[in-house]
Amino acid sequence: MSQIALVTGASRGLGAALALALAPTHHIVAVARTTGGLEDLDDRIRDVNGAATLAPLDVTDRDAMAHMCRDIHERWGHVDLWLHTAIHAGPLAPAGHLDIKDWNKSVAVNATATAMLIPMVEPLLRAAKTGRAVFFDDPRAGQKFFGHYGASKAAQMALVRSWAAETANTGPRVDVLSPRPMPTATRARFFPGEDRTALADPLAEARRLLAIPD
Repeated sequence: MSQIALVTGASRGLGAALALALAPTHHIVAVARTTGGLEDLDDRIRDVNGAATLAPLDVTDRDAMAHMCRDIHERWGHVDLWLHTAIHAGPLAPAGHLDIKDWNKSVAVNATATAMLIPMVEPLLRAAKTGRAVFFDDPRAGQKFFGHYGASKAAQMALVRSWAAETANTGPRVDVLSPRPMPTATRARFFPGEDRTALADPLAEARRLLAIPD
């Protein structure tokens, strides 16, 4: 299995679903802070006869991310697909009452980590025949009480769309996809008490986004 998929934010929610959807055709490099979540994902990947390399790391840790990318280069020489789902969802709050710690963490995880990872992962994508990076939009910018999440996510999207424009003719391919609402921990934090039965199944949504047949 020569196809390598790097999933940052892989321990739960959409990230875990994407990893599981790709497991039959890709070796998964699963990155997340939560060791238990990664181990659960590994079990599910093994159940579909897939294989994963677990990296219990914080995406804001520059040295750890650089070391991981060097290890990927030494072991496989490339990354075919990078799926970036790592996100920090701070508590909802009016703009006049934002906690600066939540603001700083939102910016660090949602924007700065993306800016740090792109230069590290881009050479690995370029080394693949058809390297592709995929990011996921959540257009909360400007909505009430979504100050730090909306602003930091909008910053991420602006950066990613610049990268996509810059590499349109040269590669790697950079895509921004829009997931349907799913019953994830992030959404539960934003919309407590919501009827989750009407939301999309994460694995089915992952397959839809990646155009993988059921």
